[in-house]
Amino acid sequence: MSVLSSPHFHDEKVAYAYVEARIWPQGPVCPHCGGVDRIGLMGGKSTRVGLYKCYQCRKPFTVKIGTIFEDSKVPLRIWLQAMFLIAGSKKGISSNQLHRTLGVTLKTAWFMSHRIREAMRDGSPDMFGGNGGRVEVDETYIGYNPRVQKKPGKGGSAHKLRVVALIDRDSGAARSMPANSLVRDEVAQIVRANIAKEAKLTTDESRLYSAVGKEYASHDWTTHGRGEYVRGDVTTNTVEGFFSIFKRGMRGIYQHCHENHLHRYLAEFDFRYSNRVALGYNDADRADILLSGIVGKRLTYQTTRGAVA
Repeated sequence: MSVLSSPHFHDEKVAYAYVEARIWPQGPVCPHCGGVDRIGLMGGKSTRVGLYKCYQCRKPFTVKIGTIFEDSKVPLRIWLQAMFLIAGSKKGISSNQLHRTLGVTLKTAWFMSHRIREAMRDGSPDMFGGNGGRVEVDETYIGYNPRVQKKPGKGGSAHKLRVVALIDRDSGAARSMPANSLVRDEVAQIVRANIAKEAKLTTDESRLYSAVGKEYASHDWTTHGRGEYVRGDVTTNTVEGFFSIFKRGMRGIYQHCHENHLHRYLAEFDFRYSNRVALGYNDADRADILLSGIVGKRLTYQTTRGAVA
């Protein structure tokens, strides 16, 4: 039977129960006062699905309050379908495809996609390489910045968007972020903020890392200019493999990304890479992990409407 035949993708009551079981594993929690006692499920023919009332603060609520679903008119079962499709598509799925598949407007599909990407954002304070393992770091350019150049150029990198990515070899997790400018000080700040001092820093021969590399247990690099890509366990092939997936998705699926949204697209590719099949996760696992990130990450249309991706 197809995974998409599961009841929570088709029945609204089951969809609410599915989300509640993962957001409230110990039972309903009032998002207004934080109460857990004296909460009742409201009934009646005119009562909407999943509506509770807290008899401590006297306010009604659903599991959607305080999440990426808040104030959305899209049925929760459609949200779950969208989350499964985005979490399970290795290189992403376009808003046009979601619009056709889910039967929502293109504008709604685009906004849903960004809300789901917001839920994919990690925000974890954990440092990579905390157990003394290797952490690969590399940088790349993609797309173009319309503030610098009105139309895409054929050569050079001055007009492109800049990205720095890190891969923790031990956990297999990826963490990438936009960089305003690939200069030594900015890259050093990114490295210091995300990699523990006991880690083995691994890069290519770029001079961006020569100074900050001295702050770590070791700094090893390969010299691509001489055709050296692997030396023992010293290589940046893993992070370059991540960039390969990212660029294929951005060029082949999304085709264009405004700089205002780049951090959310990066979060999407980080999420799927950090929860990939090679680490023991399947599509359903990723969708469930994604659900655990929906709380406290509400994104309004006013935040996104300034730029079109």
